[in-house]
Amino acid sequence: MIKERNDVNESAISAVEQWVKQVVIEENFCPFAKPVEQNGSICYVTTQSNTLETALMHLIVECERLSESQQYETTLLIFDKGFKIFDDFLDLMSLADDLIVEQGYEGVFQLAHFHPHYCFDGCDEQDAENYTNRSPFPILHLLRESSVEQGLKSISLPENIPNRNIRHARKKGRTFWQSKLKGCFKTELKKD
Repeated sequence: MIKERNDVNESAISAVEQWVKQVVIEENFCPFAKPVEQNGSICYVTTQSNTLETALMHLIVECERLSESQQYETTLLIFDKGFKIFDDFLDLMSLADDLIVEQGYEGVFQLAHFHPHYCFDGCDEQDAENYTNRSPFPILHLLRESSVEQGLKSISLPENIPNRNIRHARKKGRTFWQSKLKGCFKTELKKD
């Protein structure tokens, strides 16, 4: 597992690692995450970027890193300082998707997006459904398209995953998910 660590981003990476384990894997939001996490092939990278230009530059650096080495299966680009306002993150998401195409990475990489205040279009902000994409920090998740396609082959009716996740999120309720996200930080603090 690759982690770009220093005193500034250690807690952000630890919180996101806990989120991957306690939310994404434990609650089975992504059936492909467990083997990747167990193999140690997640690249956790933080950036203090708070402008669109520098954030997009970091994204392309991570695309290049994944292109150059098969050692890493996926990258979580964590914004530990910037894009705390969800509308600002929406702007970044849109530009990031466009940049993937412009730079010739369409069909090579996919982007997933997570944010502490994620809210699906047309969804009430308080709906537990939003917790399927809520994370401790704003994150651009870079995935290899070939790995996604391979993973989909092993799952019966993969198109049902989003609806299953929504049902699961609503069944558990908003209070449960708030506690889960807070727990990502508490677990990190217990390590000290």
